[in-house]
Amino acid sequence: MATYSKSSPYYGTGNWGQFLDVWAGKTVPPDSTDALYEIDKIYENRPDMLAYDLYQDNQLWWVFAVRNPDVIRDPVLSFSAGKVIYVPTKAVVQKAIGL
Repeated sequence: MATYSKSSPYYGTGNWGQFLDVWAGKTVPPDSTDALYEIDKIYENRPDMLAYDLYQDNQLWWVFAVRNPDVIRDPVLSFSAGKVIYVPTKAVVQKAIGL
């Protein structure tokens, strides 16, 4: 059975052989410390790079999609330059995922 880190969106999912079970559906709730951020060209289609730069963990790429479901439909392809999204602080993300 595969073991995923607590920062992974797959943490808490089961594993049937080589297949993942249903995604656990992690959320990152809105917080008064969230910042509005316009996605820069350098991060286009690369939420993993922004996650690394903000949280020092590229596996937190999914945070932006779950925090901005009305703006980011596809977590990679919708992550395009010029879009304005809410970006939670590292502390908020860590609390949301139980770190």
